Amino acid sequence: MCSGVAARLKGQSAIPALAGKLSRHQPIRILAIGSSSTEGIGASSPDYTYPAQLEDDLAALWKEPVTVVNSGKGGETVIQTIERLEAALKADRYDLVIWQVGTNDAIKGVDEESFRALLDRGISAVRQAGTEMVLLDQQYFPSIKDLARYERFVNAVSVTGLERKVGVFSRYALMKEWNSRSPEELRSMLSADGFHMGDKGYDHLAGCMAGALQAMVEQSVAEAKPTVTAAASVRDR
Repeated sequence: MCSGVAARLKGQSAIPALAGKLSRHQPIRILAIGSSSTEGIGASSPDYTYPAQLEDDLAALWKEPVTVVNSGKGGETVIQTIERLEAALKADRYDLVIWQVGTNDAIKGVDEESFRALLDRGISAVRQAGTEMVLLDQQYFPSIKDLARYERFVNAVSVTGLERKVGVFSRYALMKEWNSRSPEELRSMLSADGFHMGDKGYDHLAGCMAGALQAMVEQSVAEAKPTVTAAASVRDR
């Protein structure tokens, strides 16, 4: 169910600070910010939004207290979310920011270069706050009107993530993979509006994201081992 997304994350940024906190058995705080997909439009209750289910999945996986703060607001474009993101980073500290971004910008006619610049600004704000982050790109849905434009915005998130060394979880690739296997499989993941996810979709999204974050933690641990080994070697001389 998540194989395509797992491959998509290869070569992307590790999250060493979060991995370090887990190794010290410290609680983890995550800010999930974005628009309606983060807020949970289409879910039958707040407990079935992707942030709520991700919180449960990560707590079970990491065996440590995990809090995922849901800061989703339906209908927002990147400029509106950035203002809330910058305010949230000043008001509190988080170990990880998951920024779901780009769908409304693509379908509401936002200028592509402005979108890229604002995406870059948001990444810089998170970095300046000393927080690690992951980008969550756009959803796939069958009724995309201008596919070429929409996929340019998907690509903008991917390219910006690679350039800034920020992990990108490709929800677009995940949902497109569901559709390629069976349109009925994708429909079963969507709510009645055919656009937002429903409970099942949010459940699978959260599960796939939890697995991807665990892979990033493992990557961080593996990358830290040579440094630890070298430091130990110096001490033993």
